[in-house]
Amino acid sequence: MTKTEIDLGKIESEIGKTSFLNGKGLGNEVSYYVFDYNPKDEILVREYIDKLVKKDKEFGDGYKLKVYDVYDLMIDLLESEGYLEDCFEMEKNDGMDYLIESVNSLLKMNEDDNYFAKYIEENTPEKSIIFLVGIGKIFPFVRSHKILNNLHQVFDRAPVVMFYPGKYDGQSLQLFEEFKDDNYYRAFKLLK
Repeated sequence: MTKTEIDLGKIESEIGKTSFLNGKGLGNEVSYYVFDYNPKDEILVREYIDKLVKKDKEFGDGYKLKVYDVYDLMIDLLESEGYLEDCFEMEKNDGMDYLIESVNSLLKMNEDDNYFAKYIEENTPEKSIIFLVGIGKIFPFVRSHKILNNLHQVFDRAPVVMFYPGKYDGQSLQLFEEFKDDNYYRAFKLLK
């Protein structure tokens, strides 16, 4: 059994704890967590989350899971705005850096009310536990620390767990165990 499999087996128990559901950070804000795992286990993690969602289980006093795939949210926005095909041309003609900058601009990633924060705020029922997934798929368009920082500014009514294919040491994020992201200090490791 891999470390990821062992850790996945602990999630239901952890998110059912009163300390998790009512947990507050140092500034009395709702707690944010990171579940880091070996990127090679991505499919295993996806399958686990799918099974957990299908159980439709309640945690604590009626809390339910709400899963947001940030990559799918980005693609849905690009499609709904009619920009998805334009992105292919933009990458071909102007390069990847320009495409990334353009997508970030559309998502308003430099603003507190960016697309992800606004979408999650508007679509999250009371008594939810948020799972953020798709972090590896959305790279390099959006960086994980940016999603957490922006969401943390506007969303504080439910615990948030980001599933992270890489390493989080409580201070910095290292996507795919290769790319160092900016430091992020506001999240706790889901499992100690």
